Amino acid sequence: MPAEANGEAGVVAPAPEPATEGPKGAAVKRSGRATVEAFLAKYGVVLAFLLTVAVFCIARPHTFATGNNAKSILTVAAPSLVMACGLTVVLVMQDFDLSFGAMIGLADGAAITLMATHGWNWEIALVVALLLGIAAGALNGYLISYLGGPSFIITLAMGTVLTGVEFALTSQDTIFSGVPAAYAKIGQGTFLGFSNMIWIAAVIAALLWVMLDRTELGRYMYAIGGNPEAARLAGIRTKFLRLLGFVAVGLAAAVVGILISSQSAAYSPSPGTSYLLPAFAAAFLGSAVFRPGEFNIPGTILGVLFLGVIQTGLTMLNLETYVINLVQGAILISAVLVSRLGQRVA
Repeated sequence: MPAEANGEAGVVAPAPEPATEGPKGAAVKRSGRATVEAFLAKYGVVLAFLLTVAVFCIARPHTFATGNNAKSILTVAAPSLVMACGLTVVLVMQDFDLSFGAMIGLADGAAITLMATHGWNWEIALVVALLLGIAAGALNGYLISYLGGPSFIITLAMGTVLTGVEFALTSQDTIFSGVPAAYAKIGQGTFLGFSNMIWIAAVIAALLWVMLDRTELGRYMYAIGGNPEAARLAGIRTKFLRLLGFVAVGLAAAVVGILISSQSAAYSPSPGTSYLLPAFAAAFLGSAVFRPGEFNIPGTILGVLFLGVIQTGLTMLNLETYVINLVQGAILISAVLVSRLGQRVA
């Protein structure tokens, strides 16, 4: 009897394994999916950039995958980098500037006209071009931050005004002679094997990165972009900082005008129009990488390089210009959508 009891009643059969993992397993799966989504939101653009580079290297190994081509991409991208980084400053504060294309043309036309037509010293012409950019940015900032005008409408109208000033100064004439060699050297010269424009763009991007990410001023600008009313109540000078942001855009646009006019040693009407879409595309691409949903200088730099690689690669594939424009537009749309995904994940 003891043995029988021990055999039948004393031994407890092991419990069967659960058929499913239950709520805990589902939570693990959801956590894993969220981790993948967060990674793609943060580094998806980086992966797409590396994949794009790899595709073009395979498609054109003897032309695309060369050091000279890399320098060429950086040189072409330098003006766009300056403009996109300047634009990032106002985007951080949730403002827009649609006038910088016209400001590029005004700075370009003013500098070349003053030198070639009126015989001004190139240093003075350069300073005048920079001051025009600062003045235009300050006017934008005053109308928007102090008088309450919507940035979209004000800067769109200001672009028309600046284009009118450009045409008044230049008479819409194409100028291709009379530019001093010293001025042309700004865009045509090299230093340590790289174009001067690359060094200038790198310095400006570094300075703006330090300002936004490593100074109290930058933290205040991000606070304004997050909640302007809370920033104002916290004692931040929101109006002045917004004005300062537009000044940064105007100054960046003037620098771009100087770079492209010195590189070509010439002027043609409305040279800044082609920079409008790439600058916004690069900035929005940047907001979808590293810090998803937040505009940042490192992301903008990657966005500029991404667009430069695409343009160069597609050109080497002998595609038409309109195809390149279509791809750039599609990238901007994709960047906005990816940026929204990043905000939801964050």
